[in-house]
Amino acid sequence: DCDVYVVCGGAGWPEASRDEELIGFLRRRPRERLASVCTGALVLAASGALDGRRITTRRNAAGAEPKAPIELLAGVAKGASAIPAAVVDDVVVTGGGVSLAIDATLYLIGKLYGQAAGDEVARLIEYDRAYRANKAELGHLTPGV
Repeated sequence: DCDVYVVCGGAGWPEASRDEELIGFLRRRPRERLASVCTGALVLAASGALDGRRITTRRNAAGAEPKAPIELLAGVAKGASAIPAAVVDDVVVTGGGVSLAIDATLYLIGKLYGQAAGDEVARLIEYDRAYRANKAELGHLTPGV
C-alpha cells in the first residue's frame, strides 16, 4: 500500500484510460488515496474516481490536440465540475498541468505531513515563491470551498 497513488499524465493517457488492468487497480483503491497531475485526471476519470467531483487538469491544448484536457474531463467524469486551478482537493486530489505537478506534490506533502512540511520542501527546492504565486493566481480549492 502507498500513502497516495498519483496518476501522472502524458501523451499515453488515452491508452492508459483504456487499460482494463490499470483501471481495475484504480477502482480498488480508496478514493482519499488517489491523486492525479495533468492528464492523469483523464485516466482517473475513466476509472470513475472523479465522478461528481470538482477536478482539474491541464488548461490548454497542446500540439495537435483538438481540445484542452480540461474540456475533455466533463465528458469522461460523470457529473464532475472541471475547474481551472493549480490544485483541487475533493477527496481525490487533482493537479493542473505539467509544472503544476510540483504544486500538487507540495499540496499532498502538506496534506499528509502538515502544511509546514510542504512549505519547507518548497523552500528547500527554491519553489516557495512560485508556489505562492500559483496559489494566488489559480488557487488551491480544498474541501468546503
